[in-house]
Amino acid sequence: MNILIVYAHPESQSLNHALKVHMVDHLRASGHSVQVSDLYEMNWKAVLDRHDVLSKDPSEPFHPSLDSKHAYESGTQSLDIANEQEKLLWADHVIFQFPLWWFSMPAIMKGWFERVYAYGFAYGYGEHSDTHWGDRYGEGRLSGKRAMLVVTAGGWESHYSARGVNGPIDDILFPIHHGILFYPGFQVLPPYVMYRVGAMNKARFQQTCAELEARLDSLATADPIAYLTQNGGAYDIPSLTLKSEMNPQLSGFSAHIDQR
Repeated sequence: MNILIVYAHPESQSLNHALKVHMVDHLRASGHSVQVSDLYEMNWKAVLDRHDVLSKDPSEPFHPSLDSKHAYESGTQSLDIANEQEKLLWADHVIFQFPLWWFSMPAIMKGWFERVYAYGFAYGYGEHSDTHWGDRYGEGRLSGKRAMLVVTAGGWESHYSARGVNGPIDDILFPIHHGILFYPGFQVLPPYVMYRVGAMNKARFQQTCAELEARLDSLATADPIAYLTQNGGAYDIPSLTLKSEMNPQLSGFSAHIDQR
């Protein structure tokens, strides 16, 4: 399998770095082809701006979505963006690894998505009608590929439980899982989350590596999160709200997961 790891941590002597190295070694030893986008090492430019469009007339206003579409379709994107898009198209599976900072990913990784997910590449295409509203949420350019988050958190697991003060980890990660990964078509695997990582010792690190290896070995076979597809009959179109018979007892994030 072709596996891309998109990695965001600034320190080469960190736990995240050690886990990234372990994942790469394990995947390659298992016969997989692996590419790594180490965003800090690449000095990745996180800000989407007019400089991403090589043909942009400096006298014209910058329109983030439409200009990214023009650059993608005309082949005038910044080279770093085009290279990451090629990696995504090459990959069968994509692992996004990062520390949980302020209830989300580091800004450098958010900037990776904002720049690489160009209009016309990751969104903004497909039929719009009374029965189909674009190729998204289960359809799209990245359909057939799988994605998984590998996340470290400083807080205790109980802090991220159903009644924990930080809120449930599944709710915290929903905007990434559903809004960033499922939207352009990824099948989204349950995340591998490590808690209280500041208290990591050697024995727990070895246990963590073993658990992570098991998750890597099941990338192709694990059941993805059962998100309801937008155009599969669960939603009224064009209002894009759940039909009354779909999970009628639920609201919020969990309502968008098939409970059958």
